[in-house]
Amino acid sequence: MFKQFINFELKAFFRSASVGKSIALKVFLGFVALYFLLSFLVLGFALFPILQETFPNQKPIEIVNNSVIFWLAIDLIFRFFMQSLPVMNIKPLLILPIKREKIIHFVLLKSVSSIYNFFPLLVILPFGITTIVQENGNTESVLVWMLTLYILALSVNYANFLIKKKFADNIKAFFAFAIFGLTFVALEYFEIFKTSIFTGSILNNLLNNPILVFVPILILSGLYLWNYNYLKSNFYLDNSLQSEVEEAKTTDLGWTKRFGDIAPFLQLDIKLIWRNKRPRTAVLLSFIFLLYGFMIYTNPKHLELSFIHIPIGLLMSGIFMTNFGQFIPSWDSGYYGLMMSQNIPLRKYIDSKVGLMSFSVIVLALLTTPYVYFGWHILAANLACAIYNLGINIPVLMLAGSFNKKRIDLEKTPFMNYQGTGASQWIVGLPLFIIPGAIFYAFSEIFNSEIAIIAIATIGFIGLIFRNFIMDKITKGYQTRKYATLNGFKQQEN
Repeated sequence: MFKQFINFELKAFFRSASVGKSIALKVFLGFVALYFLLSFLVLGFALFPILQETFPNQKPIEIVNNSVIFWLAIDLIFRFFMQSLPVMNIKPLLILPIKREKIIHFVLLKSVSSIYNFFPLLVILPFGITTIVQENGNTESVLVWMLTLYILALSVNYANFLIKKKFADNIKAFFAFAIFGLTFVALEYFEIFKTSIFTGSILNNLLNNPILVFVPILILSGLYLWNYNYLKSNFYLDNSLQSEVEEAKTTDLGWTKRFGDIAPFLQLDIKLIWRNKRPRTAVLLSFIFLLYGFMIYTNPKHLELSFIHIPIGLLMSGIFMTNFGQFIPSWDSGYYGLMMSQNIPLRKYIDSKVGLMSFSVIVLALLTTPYVYFGWHILAANLACAIYNLGINIPVLMLAGSFNKKRIDLEKTPFMNYQGTGASQWIVGLPLFIIPGAIFYAFSEIFNSEIAIIAIATIGFIGLIFRNFIMDKITKGYQTRKYATLNGFKQQEN
């Protein structure tokens, strides 16, 4: 049966309308994965001599044991933000005579094949083998130790699976979990309770008592069983058909009529943001990121590094523009076909998006004016970045939007939801942040930081002057790729 499930997965991939795009993206990600695999492999071979040279009075394996808790914590955080959960379109299978247990086991075991589970293996194996060769220790104990660390890595895999499933729809519960974790960090930092020493002593005892390997095996088995029971309890067709019933609310948006022909589209965007969690979260993040500058500029050393002022300024004034703009027109994927079938000028639709993002940049730029406390050059950099966002980055986002073909389900949770994210969302980061940073660096090296700030603002002004011409070209791109976009929005992401 597992072989048949794998066959289903392959057919779903190759029969998808976006198979070409998916293959290209996977090839690119494959090269990235290969780089990290080689990096972890080099780390595995280099770790023992590095620790031996840095801490000559301690055994490298004992140093690693004391650091395992930090590795597990970092691994969990990294997986939480980066690792996608194994998914499978189960609805067609629920009406077939297939045992639910087999489907659930397949989904859970599918996560073991994740590349994130190979990274620790490439460090554990070389380090363990080097330890056996260099220290002439008990081979059996070191092999059991290696097995234990990999079991702990798999435990993190299933813990991440459970945390995402449990907290995906409950941000308050996630914050409670985060506070619980930060408590242990504080206890470690202030040396009230050294978690690293406690876990290190357990792993050191494991070297003398290999029988203790059954403890992590029990932990892994418990997490697997917990995930199994959770999936089994929600493994019903009608579970996906239930919908939350909310009280309908009306909002008077008559004030938008003053914006003329784009008013109907602005009303749709405002209602979309107000009524759905994912776009509303983009607004909340915008105000949170306004405090990002205080994390940087309160350090006197960072104030002297003028090249970091541009990325920070671009981010603070353009965070909503970026989060919202990179998913245009996917936000409207549910009714984009209806809009395109009407006698609606596409340019008005685009102008409404541009107007909304421009308004957000102006408001956020004004809210960054208190950073003048750290110096007039900080304020000047923030305003120059806002002008660059208005003149260059907004058209860039609109251009990237013409290639968006992935739909977004607005009813899904915004928390750790990467639906609608494709290659264009990653590539668009290059012109948004890296290019203006490079321009600033070049001008500051040739002239000075003041001239570099003026150059950034000037480029933004040039973009504003030619905005109508640029938007006309971008509109033609939307028209050319209209049917490809509509076809992409019809594809359901698994």
